[in-house]
Amino acid sequence: MSEPNLPNELIYPVDLDNLHRGQLAELIFIRKAASLGFAVAKPWGEGERYDAIVRYHSMLWRVQVKSVLPKERSRSSYRIRTAGGRGLRHTPYSVDEIDFLVAYIFAQDLWYVFPASVIEHRESIIVNPGCQRSKYEPYREAWDLMKSPATAATETESPAHAAVAGT
Repeated sequence: MSEPNLPNELIYPVDLDNLHRGQLAELIFIRKAASLGFAVAKPWGEGERYDAIVRYHSMLWRVQVKSVLPKERSRSSYRIRTAGGRGLRHTPYSVDEIDFLVAYIFAQDLWYVFPASVIEHRESIIVNPGCQRSKYEPYREAWDLMKSPATAATETESPAHAAVAGT
């Protein structure tokens, strides 16, 4: 008996609508985070501003997962939406709602890990993978930020961090 072909959505995420591409990015995030030693829980329903709860030792983080498919036209940069909501109204995420925003760049199979304070009050940011002059380049694959209570707590200044980290 032959193996069935992989569904097109795993090979060609461009063929997915935003909802299904976002769900695929969340699955990829869970796999990546688990491979790095994080425990990941998915909240029931869609009522929260975060997509996952990530645990590393005794620290818990609320994580919003975003994905980016196309890059900016005629540029090597990608626009990451740092706001969320239904319909036409998108509200930027705040440190009271999330602790980290992680963004997956499908085309390059890479992640950006942003403390909430870095993206707070912004509707989007532009990243340019590999450009050392980019102010967001230090956040590329910056998974260690979720492993350090001191770094994350000082960067995000969220009351949730102090309670979880015991500071």
